Amino acid sequence: MIQAGIIGGAGYTAGELIRILINHPLVHLNFVYSTSNAGNKISNVHQDLIGDLDLEFSDTINSNVQVLFLCLGHGNSKAFLEKHTFSEDTKIIDLSNDFRLHADANFQGKEFVYGLPEVAKEQIQKANYIANPGCFATAIQIALLPLAKAGLLQHEVHINATTGATGAGVSPSATGHFAWRDNNFSVYKPFTHQHLGEIGETLKSLHDTATEDLFFIPNRGNFSRGIFASVYTKFKGTLEEATQLYSEFYRETEFTHLSEVPVHLKQVVNTNKGLVSLHKHGDQLLIYSAIDNLLKGASGQAVQNMNLMFGFEETAGLLLKGSSF
Repeated sequence: MIQAGIIGGAGYTAGELIRILINHPLVHLNFVYSTSNAGNKISNVHQDLIGDLDLEFSDTINSNVQVLFLCLGHGNSKAFLEKHTFSEDTKIIDLSNDFRLHADANFQGKEFVYGLPEVAKEQIQKANYIANPGCFATAIQIALLPLAKAGLLQHEVHINATTGATGAGVSPSATGHFAWRDNNFSVYKPFTHQHLGEIGETLKSLHDTATEDLFFIPNRGNFSRGIFASVYTKFKGTLEEATQLYSEFYRETEFTHLSEVPVHLKQVVNTNKGLVSLHKHGDQLLIYSAIDNLLKGASGQAVQNMNLMFGFEETAGLLLKGSSF
C-alpha cells in the first residue's frame, strides 16, 4: 500500500480526490495540506465525507510519501515546488496548468509528462511527474484523437462545449453563485481559452499535419458538474468509416468509449468515463463527447495516472457508477 499526500485540500477537485483515495484498495491517505484549514476536520469542509474519515487538514508535509497530488490554483504549483522538497522516490501529479505545455514541462530537473492515458499510456507508466490534463482539454481531445492519429484532421475544427458550475472552482465569483447560474447560460473566453494550447500540442504530436485552426466557444451551463462538447470538422468518409476508426482507436482504452447512441451528461456524471458519439451531415463529421469535469476532467484522471505510474490496475478505485436518469 502506498502513502499519498494532497496539497491544497479545500477545493472541489481535492474533495473528489480524497473521496477516491480513501476508498482505493492500494492507497493510504497520509495527509491533506491546507494552511487555511489546518486543524479543521476534512469532513467539516467536504461534508459528503462525514462518517468516512476522521482525518484533519494539516499544516505540515510528509516529504517521503510515494505520491503527491498538487490541487493548487493555476500558477501556484511551481511556487510550491520552489519552496518545498520531496524524496527522489516521490511521484508528483499536478492538477493545475503549470506544466502541461512543452515549454513548461521541465522544471527543476523534473520532466513532467502530459497525462492523457488515451495517447500516452506507456509514457505515463514510466513517468515520475505528471501534468494532469485540463477538463475542457480532455473532453475535446477524446473527440478528436482518432482523426488526428489517422492524419485526417486537416480542416478547421469548430467546438462548442459547456461546463458546469464546479468548473469555476469553489471560491465565490460573480458568475458562479446560484442566483446567477440558475436558469442562465453564457459564453466566456471565446476563441482564447487556456486549454487550446495543450489540445493543439497533443494533436500535433499524433500527426504533425493536424490543423491548428481550432475555433472553441466555451459556455457556462446551469448545472453543477459535467462537460458536454459538440465538435465538427470536414470528413470525406462515411459514418460507417468514422465509426470503425473511432471503435478501433478506443477498443482497448479503459474509460473512453464510443457509444452507438447519442451521449448525454447523466451517463458520465460521478464516473471516470469519457463517452463519444458520432453523426454525419454532408461533408461534416459531428462528434459529441461528455465527461465529468471533476473526475475524468481532473481527480479521476489523476488517480488513473497514479495507477499507471505504480503498475496498479488502471481501473483501481475508479469503477464509479453514474446514472442515466
